[in-house]
Amino acid sequence: MLDETGTFGPYQVFDRNVKRIQKDQAATRDGGERSRTVDYVREEVADRMMERFLDIKRKFNTILDLGSGSGHFSQLLELDKTKKCIMVDASEKILHRDPDSEFEVAIERIHAEEEDLLQVVEPDSQEAIVSCLSLHWVNDLPGVLVQIREALKPDGLFLGAMFGGETLFELRTALQLAEVEREGGISPHVSPMTDTRDVSNLLGRAGFTLLTVDIDEVKVAYPSMWELLEDLSDMGEGNAVIGRRNMIKRDTLAAASAIYKELHGNEDGTIPATFQVIYMIGWKPAPTQPKPLDRGTGKINLKEIL
Repeated sequence: MLDETGTFGPYQVFDRNVKRIQKDQAATRDGGERSRTVDYVREEVADRMMERFLDIKRKFNTILDLGSGSGHFSQLLELDKTKKCIMVDASEKILHRDPDSEFEVAIERIHAEEEDLLQVVEPDSQEAIVSCLSLHWVNDLPGVLVQIREALKPDGLFLGAMFGGETLFELRTALQLAEVEREGGISPHVSPMTDTRDVSNLLGRAGFTLLTVDIDEVKVAYPSMWELLEDLSDMGEGNAVIGRRNMIKRDTLAAASAIYKELHGNEDGTIPATFQVIYMIGWKPAPTQPKPLDRGTGKINLKEIL
């Protein structure tokens, strides 16, 4: 796709302006109360991210939270790990949803597009960058990872969590089967997400070292598909794929709800929704980092151990 310079840029999958509007609307609906009610997935993932962060025995002066939202991860930071957190998000409403009193560390908020990180911070300027459930909406994930690495100081930390490709597979299959049955074709209603197998490769190509990637799931039970769709809207997680259909026929949705319960329903009458989460850790290379020994220089024979 041609960019403003007339050259071919990254393929555009998501309408970033639509996503910003969705997040703004979610943050202001009922004075922000409905947004807070559906924080449960992000809060759970932020907790699990924090567990990984606490395993890193290092204190940082400042941490940058990219695509911070209202600060689900930043609100968990304590002064024994960092003095300050810089929150960056494209949605001004969600960025300012929660007051500074909700945070233990000092907070700076920057309203900026997450895909343009290096327009906000200087290269080699950040000790640590985190991102909690934001990267699944960027169009150029390899390019954003490169920007994160360039923004970090040598031996700087990147810790991220993003939704993986199996997220909401129950909803996706139900909608697809309902559309085939009622309309004779399908269109994308659940946004495409990165396959877990690609993440390590993307981090390596972006120039990170000492990689750690693992996968986890958050399962949530809902009374029906209708409550799931309502919560996704209040989370600001509506469909933002370019060329999407803005409306789905009511009878198609009703069919999808029935298919969802038939294929995936729990014994108690509820339906499950799976959020697959990919956690990733990478470090910007530095001469001081440990390196593997050259082949043949080992002093212990594995046969003696095994």
